[in-house]
Amino acid sequence: MSYFDAASAAPLHPVARQALLASLDEGWADPARLYREGRRARLLLDAAREATAEAVGCRPDELTFTSSGTRAVHTGIAGATAGRRRAGRHLIVSAVEHSSVLHSAEAFEAAGGAVTRVPVTRTGAVAVESYVDALRSDTALAALQSANHEVGTEQPVAAVAEACREAGAPLLVDAAQSLAWGAVEGPWSLLTGSAHKWGGPSGVGLLVVRKGVRFAAQGPVDERESGRAAGFENLPAIVAAAASLRAVRAEAAAEAARLRDLTARIRARVADVVPDVEVVGDPHRRLPGIVTFSCLYVDGEALLHELDRAGFSVSSGSSCTSSTLTPSHVLRAMGVLSEGNVRVSLPWGAAEEDVERFLAVLPGAVAEVRDKLGAPAPTSASAPAADTGGEALVVDALGRRCPIPVIELAKVIGDVPVGGTVRVLSDDEAARLDIPAWCEMRGQEYLGEEPADRGAVYTVRRTS
Repeated sequence: MSYFDAASAAPLHPVARQALLASLDEGWADPARLYREGRRARLLLDAAREATAEAVGCRPDELTFTSSGTRAVHTGIAGATAGRRRAGRHLIVSAVEHSSVLHSAEAFEAAGGAVTRVPVTRTGAVAVESYVDALRSDTALAALQSANHEVGTEQPVAAVAEACREAGAPLLVDAAQSLAWGAVEGPWSLLTGSAHKWGGPSGVGLLVVRKGVRFAAQGPVDERESGRAAGFENLPAIVAAAASLRAVRAEAAAEAARLRDLTARIRARVADVVPDVEVVGDPHRRLPGIVTFSCLYVDGEALLHELDRAGFSVSSGSSCTSSTLTPSHVLRAMGVLSEGNVRVSLPWGAAEEDVERFLAVLPGAVAEVRDKLGAPAPTSASAPAADTGGEALVVDALGRRCPIPVIELAKVIGDVPVGGTVRVLSDDEAARLDIPAWCEMRGQEYLGEEPADRGAVYTVRRTS
């Protein structure tokens, strides 16, 4: 089985395993106690904090270990906005942040705060000017991920951090996806990370709060972790997390170059071997191991099952793999195709032969899913245009989920003359994203959306 979902959770690094087992024997005592076992545990905790702080680029006393990356984000946003309550109640986030950031923003908004959600380009990147324009005199905090978890696009964190510094507003950086590859540049104020993203054990997050940043921990606190993470530290896991971060950093330059070559190969070859596919994300400013693409006329869940049967573990942002039946907020914000979406995130040490085998298997898996759904043949000629009497052809796709509305549109677009229109009636949220994306890919003109009794009507004009 080839595991290609390292962006969700990286396999445990061998160094992490060794450190975890060793610290189970040495680090079981309470590091707050003064007897021998407690002092030994304290030494392990202090060493782990120092090693992690060195890798992050902060002072040890600025770093707090939390129970997860999500907990670090929630604590960081809540504490920073509360600490700067006198400055104002305005929060800035990008539209493609991790759900932990967006959920914190929703909670802040529900409590009476104002939230500005900065849009992104079609590659998933924010414009620095957009953050500058969003900054206000009452901005308590801005948040921006270092790199996107779904499409791999790196964000201009250093420039945004400098703009925030000049405006007197702190910037929180969610660095979960990038910390394995290097420290985050720029004058950021807060930073979060998650050990299981770099090959450490799950259940360890980190929160960095720079000296001088106003911060007020929310909820009950105790004496541990500067009052920012209550409860007994999971010392063996923390030691393993620190050890694995140092280990991956030592290998990062060489491994990044190797994985960039492999993902570049996937980006180039997927477009050649699979018809009607859109490779998404920035082609250059991106993390080394992530490549994401979407396939027209494909049910994302069915495609993931086909690839799983072929021996590949991948993930998706497609609406068809979500219990909510809505596209991922990242794909929606980018305005790219969501159906048949596949994210390949290669783990450290991923073998070249596994990538080649994936590229050999993928075309057949996509063709199998398309055939089951009755998708139009990619190279088939359009049928002669029918006489519609000047009226638009209507496709009723109510109650039918992605990618059926787009498949039905593709089947009938040739039935109207050039200049004629097709109106697709759909109550699937994914249609709002996928029909315009289909038009862009197929050279047709998207005329817009109108509300209907159920769902919406999406109008497309045939241009070729």
